[in-house]
Amino acid sequence: MKKIMGLIGILVIATILGACSNYKFKADTEYEIADFTVTDHRGETVTLDSLKGKPWLAMFIFTNCTTICQPMTYNMTVIQEELKERGVEDYNIVGFSVDPKRDTPEVLSEYLSRYTVPDESKWHLVTNYDQAWIEQFGLNSFKTIVKMPENGDQVLHASTFYLVDENGVAVKNYTGYSESEEGVPFDTIAIDMETLIEERLK
Repeated sequence: MKKIMGLIGILVIATILGACSNYKFKADTEYEIADFTVTDHRGETVTLDSLKGKPWLAMFIFTNCTTICQPMTYNMTVIQEELKERGVEDYNIVGFSVDPKRDTPEVLSEYLSRYTVPDESKWHLVTNYDQAWIEQFGLNSFKTIVKMPENGDQVLHASTFYLVDENGVAVKNYTGYSESEEGVPFDTIAIDMETLIEERLK
C-alpha cells in the first residue's frame, strides 16, 4: 500500500512539473499605454520609454487612502517576494498616485518605507502630474476609473494589478485586493511575469 501511495505521489508531482514547464503565457487584454513622463519616490524621472525592454506591474494608489491602498501595497510586496524566490529579476513595479497634489516624491518615499520591500530598486511610486491627467491616463491607458470626489479626499480607483509587457502594452489584470488572501492570485501573477520574461528571451 505504501509503495502504491508513493507511486501516486511521484505521478502527481511529475504531472504538476510537466504542467508548469508547458505553461504558455496568454494575454487577456491589449491596452497600449500612452507616453508619460513622471517622477518617482526617489525624485527620478520615469517615462514609458525608460520602462520598455522589461515587463512591469502597475497599480493605482494614494498615501492618504483609508481603505484598499495599504493592503494592495502589501500584496505587491508579497508578489515581489514570490518573484525573488523564483529568481526573477528583469521587471519593474509602478504605482501611480491618484492624489498627486498631496503625494510628493517625499511623501511617497515615506509611505513605501513602512513596508518590508524585497527589492526597493525595482519600485517606482510616481507623481508630478495633475489630477486631470491621472484621471484621463487611467481611463485611456488602463480602461479604469480614477475620480477625485467633489466632497472628501478619498479618490475613487480600482483595486487592480496590471501586467504590462516589455513593449508597453497591458496584457493582463488581476485582483490586487480581497477580503481574503486567497482572492489575490499571488502565484499566478509571479508565474505570468516569469513566463513573459522567459518567452521574451527565447
